[in-house]
Amino acid sequence: MPQTVQGVVARSKGAPVELVEVVVPDPGPGEAVVQVQACGVCHTDLHYREGGINDDYPFLLGHEAAGVVEAVGEGVTDVAPGDFVILNWRAVCGQCRACRRGRPWYCFATHNAAQKMTLTDGTELSPALGIGAFAEKTLVHAGQCTKVDPEAPATAAGLLGCGVMAGFGAAVNTGGVTRGDSVAVIGCGGVGDAAIAGARLAGATTIVAVDVDDRKLEWAKGFGATHTVNSRERDVVEAVRELTGGFGADVVVEAVGRPETYEQAFYARDLAGTVVLVGVPTPDLEVTLPMIELFGRGGALKSSWYGDCLPSRDFPMLVDLYRQGRFDLDAFVSETIGLGDVEAAFERMHRGEVLRSVVVL
Repeated sequence: MPQTVQGVVARSKGAPVELVEVVVPDPGPGEAVVQVQACGVCHTDLHYREGGINDDYPFLLGHEAAGVVEAVGEGVTDVAPGDFVILNWRAVCGQCRACRRGRPWYCFATHNAAQKMTLTDGTELSPALGIGAFAEKTLVHAGQCTKVDPEAPATAAGLLGCGVMAGFGAAVNTGGVTRGDSVAVIGCGGVGDAAIAGARLAGATTIVAVDVDDRKLEWAKGFGATHTVNSRERDVVEAVRELTGGFGADVVVEAVGRPETYEQAFYARDLAGTVVLVGVPTPDLEVTLPMIELFGRGGALKSSWYGDCLPSRDFPMLVDLYRQGRFDLDAFVSETIGLGDVEAAFERMHRGEVLRSVVVL
């Protein structure tokens, strides 16, 4: 029988979110119902509320989550009731041209649940990134459930569902950071700090954190930054070159998504270096660069989709590293809150006061 639970919904552009009753159907073929234990408050959820993704209101927000599988539909074999899982928003299909070429992290036909969750009056909800986890329970495609070690607390594990994985993967998967590399990270929120932590774990020897906020730069040191640059006070390109022997960084991760910071990243890399864009720009933004510089500087300009991760490979590995004390997921959690506190958490996030607020259910 369908269940009625509490969930956080954005009804219209810019309107404060509301805690309402949400109807969750029984799982159909290939689907699963997950009892959510924790869900991070990600900037993407605020983008949804503000109309920055699309206008398919009302949205059931929340996507950076972990919990326990309650029920599965016909044909589901990879997870079972009782499994502790991290939810992911790129459930690979295994059949598209990317998957057939052995690059499933680029899957072009990812899965979501076929059924819709609704308000009690029958209004269909659009779940954020196909998940909708600011709710006591949510309906997802079973492929969106990645089973991990249940000894990891949900408050930490759930962060791998989006921001931490995006940043870690931008450095390690997309950027290919390895031992001895120099790395610069522009933008030291949750994603940028995850890139810093990933670069340190991969063996980078010089890691330069760049931001406009000294508080965030202090946080970045805790994740492994060897140097910090406040871009309000210093020219970023000159500072990064000075800290890397005059050459620029081997890999620069841009975690802001602005033309001015992307240009800084482009010129702050060494010849034949790599720029990784993981900050999400709005559709109206453009960047202009001289073609002779594109040619003459060589290297690679990459975008990182979800950290180019493969959840089935990366989530269990990162949970293992966390449990070994080598990857500090707890450090990303600034506060734990209830479902009714999401709107206030958005305000704190907008002011730059937190890395992650985490809803605990």
